[in-house]
Amino acid sequence: MLDVPFWLWAAFAVTVVVSLTVDLLAHRSAHVIGFKEAAAWSALWVSLALVFGGVVFLVLGTTAGTEYTTAWLLEKSLSVDNLFVFAVIFGYFKVPRAYQHRVLFFGVIGALVFRGVFLSLGVAVVSRFTAVLFVFAAVLFYSTYKLLKDEEDTFDPGKSFAVRMLRKVVPVRDEYAGAKFFVKEAGKRVATPLLAVVAAIEAADLIFAVDSVPAVLAVSDDAFIVYTSNAFAILGLRALYFMLSGLLDRFHYLNTGLAVILSFIGVKLILQASHKMISPSIPEIPSPVSLAVIATVLAASVLLSVRRPRRGPPPSPPPEPPQGPEEAEPKRFP
Repeated sequence: MLDVPFWLWAAFAVTVVVSLTVDLLAHRSAHVIGFKEAAAWSALWVSLALVFGGVVFLVLGTTAGTEYTTAWLLEKSLSVDNLFVFAVIFGYFKVPRAYQHRVLFFGVIGALVFRGVFLSLGVAVVSRFTAVLFVFAAVLFYSTYKLLKDEEDTFDPGKSFAVRMLRKVVPVRDEYAGAKFFVKEAGKRVATPLLAVVAAIEAADLIFAVDSVPAVLAVSDDAFIVYTSNAFAILGLRALYFMLSGLLDRFHYLNTGLAVILSFIGVKLILQASHKMISPSIPEIPSPVSLAVIATVLAASVLLSVRRPRRGPPPSPPPEPPQGPEEAEPKRFP
């Protein structure tokens, strides 16, 4: 485990809180986020992550800095699948585009909390039971199989556990009420569909954590490295969604690239566990090699997608949500 000074943890916490506050204030009025605005915010989040990575290099050393960068890039690439799910959820609930950023903002806050819990548990388990790395490798290989066979689990937002539990806790009305999560009807406090959308987003993140957590633990078993890298990747996810919205189907080789990355990380986990449990002579894959492989595969999958467009008609995209709150069709809950 790294000897991380308290001030570095504090600097990370302050950076996250200030960034989220600035983001919230900048988007306090609901509006449709265009490509240019999303690209500017995405560049800001990436720059912030890289600057923090530079601090990690300077304070904790080259190895820690490389592990942070590798983990951040890995989580960033795996998060692309989340973007497709966001589109499905927004289409299912017919969320007006002006309110989508508000939903993702609160979704990010929940993701930061839940990822912190899962990663802390993962680090604790790995530090005590090295054999669990073989289990994590099996999970990643299974995820690879699903990606290559196009057998990704279907996600029904309306039937997700989080949405069903929400409806048991509080009544959910049929119509949106602007950007509000709660309104009063007949003197009673009821939720709007917007709160159900946040619950669906959180449920989706829990599903993707099954792949993400084992993968990042293959890069590092240090709590500071795995959590900060995940946090900065998650913070930039909203801007990336709005920047790539409508373009996701063009990157048709991305699933293949992610499958290669997951299988590579699975092999890394097996070698890592074997090195510790069987024999020190079994080689481990160094972090610089992992970083190079992930970056190369990700870049190649995007480049191939651009140079070799999909033949035939593209798959039908999720239904486009209304452009503004006044056009929103109420979503009827079963």
